[in-house]
Amino acid sequence: MSGMERTLPRAAYLAPEVFHREQERIFWREWFVVGRAEELAGPGDYIVREVAGESILVVRTRIGLAAHYNVCRHRGSQLVPQGRAGCFGGGIRCPYHSWTYTLEGELRTAPFLEESDGLTRSDLSLHPVGVDTWGGFLFVHLTPDGARERGHTLAAQLGPVPGRLGRYPLAELRAARRIEYEVAANWKVVLENYNECYHCGPVHPELCRLVPAFRQRGGSELDWERGIPHRDGAWTFTASGTTNRLPFEGLNEDERTRHKGELIYPNFMLSLSADHVAAFYLFPGGPDRTTIVNEFLFHPDEMGKAEFAPADAVDFWDLVNRQDWAICESVQRGMGSRGYTQGWFAPMEDASLDIRRWLLPRLERA
Repeated sequence: MSGMERTLPRAAYLAPEVFHREQERIFWREWFVVGRAEELAGPGDYIVREVAGESILVVRTRIGLAAHYNVCRHRGSQLVPQGRAGCFGGGIRCPYHSWTYTLEGELRTAPFLEESDGLTRSDLSLHPVGVDTWGGFLFVHLTPDGARERGHTLAAQLGPVPGRLGRYPLAELRAARRIEYEVAANWKVVLENYNECYHCGPVHPELCRLVPAFRQRGGSELDWERGIPHRDGAWTFTASGTTNRLPFEGLNEDERTRHKGELIYPNFMLSLSADHVAAFYLFPGGPDRTTIVNEFLFHPDEMGKAEFAPADAVDFWDLVNRQDWAICESVQRGMGSRGYTQGWFAPMEDASLDIRRWLLPRLERA
């Protein structure tokens, strides 16, 4: 089949042992986006996120951010229930025996225990997790010592992305809406779907009315770095292609009228319009299930206006998202058939091949 290349094999999307290897060699060894730093506005504010089976506690200290495994060093109790967010009153107290830690993770008190009992506070800090930010987005790294040894900083993982998006005021934006989806599909199916538009014609009729270029030659001639043009008279990602919100200041002429997208492995999809940004965080929960959090980001100046109403963007995105998740779930079900062993990438799906080039070296590393 000239011009066609094989996809990853069936087991890559279905087998628990493959997912376990991905946990160990990808999700726990790469910078993993978990949300927005604005969720941690003041000292003591915290969130708890699950990163491929590990519960992670992220907290703002008086001087910055810290992240820890959400487990007490005494008997292993979770310090905070999964999915919780709130504000610590000055320390992190275990609900089991009241061992208390500083926001930085150092053991402060253990009731009725002293060093004469064998307690060495300096050896009993919470297990650390790496934490960093870019563009207001919050990332964690579950093996920070290994990352330092490899020089694997967040900047190194992001590569050229910040440069390509440098005119968008990402750090200034704030979330106006948040939608959480439970998708019965492997995380790689979702990323591969995001990374091509061969499917846009059959799956997204409303989207293709806004962006006719998605129908042309299966999206094979799209220039994602420059941005994707809307239909005549349209300039943003809404059903009408327009909005009463002003474009971000500082964008170039293309960015004021075109749509951009970035796939940042392993779990971050970013779509940028002239007036808003749709951020997608993927939380793989197993070989056949993925939680997707979609946040809609706008400039505070627009959010402060009495007429601000994000529904034109949110509703359009929600329609497109549900079409995507439905087809991803269909793919996942189909790959479960004994008749399926491996698929094919057509030439216009060239960008989708990136997942093999990115994934396989990481799965093979020691």
